[in-house]
Parts: sequence; C-alpha cells; structure tokens
Amino acid sequence: MEEPLHTPGEQRKPASHVRVTLLLAAIVVLVIAASLWFLFKSPPAPQQGTLQLVVRPRMTDSEKDYAKNLRVENIAMSRAENFLHQEVTILNAEVVNGGPQVIAALELSVEFTDEMNQVVLREARGVLGTPSAVLAPGERRAFEISFDHVPASWNMQQPAVRVSRLQLAKAK
Repeated sequence: MEEPLHTPGEQRKPASHVRVTLLLAAIVVLVIAASLWFLFKSPPAPQQGTLQLVVRPRMTDSEKDYAKNLRVENIAMSRAENFLHQEVTILNAEVVNGGPQVIAALELSVEFTDEMNQVVLREARGVLGTPSAVLAPGERRAFEISFDHVPASWNMQQPAVRVSRLQLAKAK
C-alpha cells in the first residue's frame, strides 16, 4: 500500500540534504539579522577632538575698508565641455591689489542674474591658489573659476564679482 502523502515515483531526501538545507537557512537568517543590526544600530558617540568645523573668520573693519582697494579686471566668460561631455561656464579675470598692504587670502563672490535681475546662482571661491599665495601691493594675478551648473535662466550677462572675504597679511 502506498503512503498517502508520498506521490508515486518521488524519492525521499536523505537526512543529510535536510541538514544542509536547515544549515543554509540558518546562515541566511543570521546574515539578515546582522545586516539589520548594522543598519539600525545607533552611531557611536563621537570622540573628543575628531570633529573639525571650518569657520571662516568675519572680515574686520580694516579688511572691509581695504576691499575697496581691490579691482577685478579683464573679466572674460567662455564655455567649454568637460570630460563628462557637460557644458561648463568659465570666468577668467585678474585681481589687482591697488592698496599698500599684502593680502594673505582672498575670496570672491560671483553672482549670476536672470532677466529680472534676480540672483540665480551665487558662489564664493578663493582665487589666490591653494595653498594661498600672497598678493603684494600693486600685484596683479590672473584666476579662473569654472561653474558646472549655471541655471538656464541666467541672462547671459557678465556676472557681478565682489570681495566676499579677505585676510590681510600680518605685519612682521
């Protein structure tokens, strides 16, 4: 007589196959549990001294006054394609130190506007190089700033370029 739960022609699996299947299922459950633990565990408490914030110092009153001595000249805009075949907008210009002091750091803010004269992009960039090279009195330095994503609403006019931060060199 045939067993009612056993279909004809089907062979029973040996006990070793059942053990291997149970072992694989246990491993899968452990891997899922470990993944969930790593995903939902709370982050470790930060160690003291590991967090570093870059805080730009505000310009002093004397630095704000000195900014009037700086000129940005020979501004030229161009477009090029980068290695990812994306269009990049490039601003080439020269900064001139028309005052009597040495500039240790200089950051310029570039503002692109639309037809209604509203700012559509504002970016601040350092222009004296990395690491920053000083700009002596009367010195002129060329710089280039590339913009990957200028909004389509830009009015295609020359952007406004202003001093957003400067640091005068310490007197020796």
